[in-house]
Amino acid sequence: MTADHRPQWVAGQRPGVADAVLPPGVAEGRATMPALLRHRARTTPGRVALREKVRGVWQPTTWHAYFEQVRAFALYLQAQGFGPGDTLVIAGDGTPEWFHADLAAQALGGVTVGIYPTNPWPELQYIVRHCRARVAVCGDQEQTDKVLDAMRHGDGLPDLQHVITVDPKGMRRYAQPMLHRWADALAEGRELAQDATRRAAFDAGIDALDPAQDALIVYTSGTTGMPKGARISHRGIVSDAATLGATQGLPGQPLTVLCYLPLCHVAERLMSPVMQLVYGSVVHFAESIDAVTQNLREVGPSFFFGVPRIWEKLQQQILIRSREARPLARLALERALAVATPIAERTIANHGRPASVRDAAVAWLLRVGVFSNLLASVGLDRVRVAMTGGASISPSVILFFRAMGVPIHQIYGMTETSGATHAQTAAHARLGWCGPLLPGLVEQRVAPDGELQVRGPLVFNGYLYDEAATAAAFDDGWLKTGDVVELDAATGEVAIVDRKKAILITSGGKNITPSLIENALKESLYISESILLGDGRHFVSALIQIDLDTVGQWAQERGLAYTTYESLAGLAEVRTLVEADVKRVNDRFSRVENIRRFVILKKQLDHDDGELTATMKVRRGVIEKKFASEIEQLYGRAKEAA
Repeated sequence: MTADHRPQWVAGQRPGVADAVLPPGVAEGRATMPALLRHRARTTPGRVALREKVRGVWQPTTWHAYFEQVRAFALYLQAQGFGPGDTLVIAGDGTPEWFHADLAAQALGGVTVGIYPTNPWPELQYIVRHCRARVAVCGDQEQTDKVLDAMRHGDGLPDLQHVITVDPKGMRRYAQPMLHRWADALAEGRELAQDATRRAAFDAGIDALDPAQDALIVYTSGTTGMPKGARISHRGIVSDAATLGATQGLPGQPLTVLCYLPLCHVAERLMSPVMQLVYGSVVHFAESIDAVTQNLREVGPSFFFGVPRIWEKLQQQILIRSREARPLARLALERALAVATPIAERTIANHGRPASVRDAAVAWLLRVGVFSNLLASVGLDRVRVAMTGGASISPSVILFFRAMGVPIHQIYGMTETSGATHAQTAAHARLGWCGPLLPGLVEQRVAPDGELQVRGPLVFNGYLYDEAATAAAFDDGWLKTGDVVELDAATGEVAIVDRKKAILITSGGKNITPSLIENALKESLYISESILLGDGRHFVSALIQIDLDTVGQWAQERGLAYTTYESLAGLAEVRTLVEADVKRVNDRFSRVENIRRFVILKKQLDHDDGELTATMKVRRGVIEKKFASEIEQLYGRAKEAA
């Protein structure tokens, strides 16, 4: 591992959480994740920790069984020579085995690296080679095949010694000696755990873990280059989970959570396994990304974190269902939202409290009489705490759900800060803002160019094997976030203007903030992605991707024939539909920010084609190259002036 570049922090800072509601050591920053698991197994052994759907039935795992399986797999790894400082990679969807492998490696003093299940083998090869992983845990045959492909091509994977497959279906004829089945590894580990001396040594190893040491490596999304491995400590991510949960009022509340986002992303890692260890929640694993809505309805989570695209999709589902309902029900929703939206705005302005008794009563009646069934149809009727982050989100989406009684709080952070640095609360929930700093964990400053910079114990330990990138990430001990912000000096709240590198400067010298306009476009039911152009050019234009589901339904209702996304996008009527939304957005912004021209993309942006990162962020550099002809179509006539 490279040296620790995290800036020094004042000893004795506390996350601002009452000690009585947290496991030992959390409030003081002394806890590690394996120690928290052991604490839960000892204090609440029979309580359910995990649930996974098997043959249509949600099967529970208790905290005691959770710990025993982690210990068994850790002892197996140890027998294979895995130890302190070694790296284990996990490629697959979220499952109990993902959690087990993650904590087993950490319990031995190692680190874990998650790999997106959608990553093709060349991206997997880069990450596994770069982190020098010794062991790979693969969810199924598909992920195992990618590892084997990575071993066969180029320089292979020279450090990799063992590949363990959780679900070996279809792999009967695989004969490589380095391949192992998860069930066999666990059985061998259970045999080793029969030895009291080994069990005692395992516990002693957990006690010896340093909270400041690396616990996991999270690779950045790679929007501007090759991914970098951010080294996250136990102290950083555990303290982040504890303090974020406290700001949302989680201590003492029984939590039900649905794990559905990739666990290699720092947000899902923070919200599911780490938050669970700190607060004792019950994590349910989604069957697949396609089954999330169904699983949401079945689980009815009390705590739900969604990236902006998830909230946008849920909003679309609710609106589509209302359009398909009888006219009276559709009219009832429209009237209810017309009444509830200003109530929500007044509640936000009144620091989370209803502005009047009448507002409180009307909001309750609307929730019970109109909104509850719609929320139940997408599984949000039991949500008490909801958060969003990971990218910018339109305030109108948040206001929509707040009007329906779902209190979404926006958070802000990045991989390099172990997750969140800012979080809205009931008292600080201004639309378009991200809330104040998490108390006791981080401080901030704004550079002369508007960039937010932070420091504190949740800041990462540096980039793996990359001293130059680590040094470039800091300015005199302050982490440079790369985000331009507006700061409220009185409250410490921030509003994200845009990524520093994303700001467009037209040839006339006008600064344009793309995300504001792109989010305004994506408020439309019919637009799923938009990329603003205009840097160094005379005017602003846009590449637009339509939403296949909603535009497809719109076309069917009007008898318009299409067979594929491309044929749908090419319909003149669809262009007219999108033009109306572009005009609506243009009316909200100044003339220099108006979209003068746009092109509807003939294909959907895809991670496999390199246009999106694994977290569905647009790779702007790739987009400008791959859609050069479309951009030439927009800017081909140089005589066009702003």
